[in-house]
Amino acid sequence: MTKAGTAVAAPRTPSPAVRLPRRRGIELALIVLAVLLSVYGYCAVGLARAGTVPPGAAGYGAGLGVLALFAHLAVRIRAPYADPLLLPIGVLLNGLGLVLIYRLDLETPGDRAAPTQLVWSTLGVGLFIVVVLVLRDHRVLQRYSYVCVVAALALLLLPILFPAVNGARIWIRIAGFSIQPGEFAKVLLAVFFAAYLAANRNALAYTGRRLWRLQFPTGRVLGPIVTIWLLSVGVLVLERDLGTSLLFFGLFVVLLYTATGRTGWIAVGLVLAVLGAFAVGHFEPHVNGRIEDWLHPFATIDAGQGPNQLAQSLFAFAAGGVLGTGLGFGHSILIGFATKSDFILATAGEELGLTGLAAIFLLYALLVERGYRAGLALREPFGRLLAVGLASIVALQVFVIAGGVTGLIPLTGMAMPFLAQGGSSVVTNWAIVALLIRVSDSARSQYDGREAP
Repeated sequence: MTKAGTAVAAPRTPSPAVRLPRRRGIELALIVLAVLLSVYGYCAVGLARAGTVPPGAAGYGAGLGVLALFAHLAVRIRAPYADPLLLPIGVLLNGLGLVLIYRLDLETPGDRAAPTQLVWSTLGVGLFIVVVLVLRDHRVLQRYSYVCVVAALALLLLPILFPAVNGARIWIRIAGFSIQPGEFAKVLLAVFFAAYLAANRNALAYTGRRLWRLQFPTGRVLGPIVTIWLLSVGVLVLERDLGTSLLFFGLFVVLLYTATGRTGWIAVGLVLAVLGAFAVGHFEPHVNGRIEDWLHPFATIDAGQGPNQLAQSLFAFAAGGVLGTGLGFGHSILIGFATKSDFILATAGEELGLTGLAAIFLLYALLVERGYRAGLALREPFGRLLAVGLASIVALQVFVIAGGVTGLIPLTGMAMPFLAQGGSSVVTNWAIVALLIRVSDSARSQYDGREAP
């Protein structure tokens, strides 16, 4: 009270910043569970095929556990606020992929892919650790957007210089090793699309001419990104890599919609996709053959030539039923040369059943959802678009592959993330998880009274 009897308000002390839980203990517990489930699957295959636990079970479990532990330590040190589900999901999907490839290797003693896949998985986890430790702030990538797009186009052009494999020029084969450059290009293009759209989102949304209910940006703004997209898709069509071209098209449309918030872009994208699929399907014999197989999957049986790959895949899913035949008891090897790559989901469907297949799809759905959540929680547009783009890559890839092997859409020839045989694919997917870890750490740390480093 003052002398005049007037009350004086007490000075307010600033409230302490809210400390968010880091949840690294939850992440570690889930990683341990993922490793144990993978080792259990490895042992189940050995017991089913030989009646004994495989002699390398302990080494497999120790190797996968050490890789996961190093990745966890990198996250604990450099990204303490990261989403605790991203890394365990990657470990479990990668471990399950190694189990399925090992199981199929038992049917092809002369063509063992599991050891090579384990090496590629190690390289992928190593890249994950490097990205998490070195990339302190995802916004640094925005400065190198044009470097990324030049590198992506160069990677897409390289396979043209090499012979076609199974009708498509998407591989580089040197000294017994094979690399699929398009897998790395998709991440680089996601960085470029996110950076360009973040810098021009207002011009894309509020300038240009209006046609009916759609407002189209000026050519000066939309031209560069459309040119890059057309070059990418054009090269992929020449190489007959229609799966990746569809992936790039979907990525472009999703990011354009996310940047502008205009649903009209989704409608335009669907119309262009239908027109493009119609044109390519009629004028490209390789694609036309796949469409015919999709429309008539049992035509070869009716002709007395036996079931083709798609028919065998459908038989595998049917044989699995609800609970599956059990790991090691299926016959998906009858699908043929692409059993370990394009059609590995058929092995999972036959031996794990609808229940196991639903669990796998839920893991992918969680991975995509956590990526979207991290992106939408950010205040700055580049990180938001980058996270949405990376998560959309996984979502589109799973849809295209699962739809192809189940007969929902024509086959396109892509690798199921983490599950399928393919070194380039598994390394790229670990890079995607690392970038999502970095974005999710920035998204949560901004609400903890501090900015991301």
